[in-house]
Amino acid sequence: MVQNINSLFENFLNSGSVFAHKKILQMNHVPETIVHRDELTEAVASILAPALRTDRPSNLFIYGKTGTGKTLIVKRVTESMVGFSEKNNIPLRVIYVNCKLKKVADTEYRLIAQLAREFGKVIPSTGLPTDQVYSIFYEVLDSHEQTIILVLDEIDQLKRAGDNILYNLTRINSELKRAQISIVGISNDLTFADHLDARVKSSLSEEELLFPPYNAIQIKGILQERAKRAFREDALKEGVLEKCAAYAAGGHGDARRALELLRVAGELAERKGCRYVEIKHIDEAEEKIDRDKIFDIALHQPRQVQLVLYAILELAPKRTIVVTGEIYSLYEKLCKQMKLRPLTQRRVSDIIGELDLLGIIQTKLISKGRYGRTRNITITIPSISMIKIKEVLTKSLAHG
Repeated sequence: MVQNINSLFENFLNSGSVFAHKKILQMNHVPETIVHRDELTEAVASILAPALRTDRPSNLFIYGKTGTGKTLIVKRVTESMVGFSEKNNIPLRVIYVNCKLKKVADTEYRLIAQLAREFGKVIPSTGLPTDQVYSIFYEVLDSHEQTIILVLDEIDQLKRAGDNILYNLTRINSELKRAQISIVGISNDLTFADHLDARVKSSLSEEELLFPPYNAIQIKGILQERAKRAFREDALKEGVLEKCAAYAAGGHGDARRALELLRVAGELAERKGCRYVEIKHIDEAEEKIDRDKIFDIALHQPRQVQLVLYAILELAPKRTIVVTGEIYSLYEKLCKQMKLRPLTQRRVSDIIGELDLLGIIQTKLISKGRYGRTRNITITIPSISMIKIKEVLTKSLAHG
């Protein structure tokens, strides 16, 4: 067995790579050139520029679908600002938090504790009153004159942490005497701001920017810009970038998905010992990403959403069509077993709609006349995937 593995590694190294610099296609790479987003880049920079004069910029809310360049541009602009401020001795600090990460921003306590840690304060993961954690955070912020830009990526996920957290964050400046803070919120949820408390919406959305989806031509341009440095010369067969762009444009203009698709296609080609990436590798990558995405969604949802999904997967194999009421009944039983307070039936219905949008299930609204309406629900994923997702959910809920 060891000899076979060593032979595999040796063959892999000797076969050469289709890549020159694969990290250029990875999600955390911030390219020097951001194409098709000049106006939006300048808009973000103009809104945040007052921080370089030690003035507090307006809070900024950026929204748009996944893969439209929101996070990329904010990171590019703030990195440039930090570099400029260091050269000119301007007291500027940028803090970036992904609100979707578990045990970082899933409770108000954890988020404020994490922000305090960014400034060197050691705070236990649990145990202190939340008011005390806020006081520690205010104290470290106000230790000297400085401007802080707090970037909250996927800010809509803070709904998990309670209703007060966004209000408290937008009121921080009223607690500070020497420092000042501006919030940049980034969301894939186009309707997130519409459901905020009026006070929070007014404070958070002092400035708003909408990032529209890329079209197929723009996505191809992004792919060409990255591919010429990511792959070795002539590693991509004719039509590969066009096919990749077409897939991504059909999925609502998601450039991030296009880059992931190209990277995974290259990896699949290498595993098969191919020296070129062909159109068939793009097709295979599309199938693999869709399959992996479902597991990722299941693993990273809040516990209540995981319970709803588990209830659906538990009922689905037992009948052709499942209705909302059946799911809610089982969901309530699961909550009781786990000693969790169940959500309202209306909120569970909203979660079912979200799972439909994610492509895990398919729903059809049925009118029952004077008895109201219900949803007929069917599973859209293969039965083998259902079994594996249930295993993932069982482990996640057990360790939640």
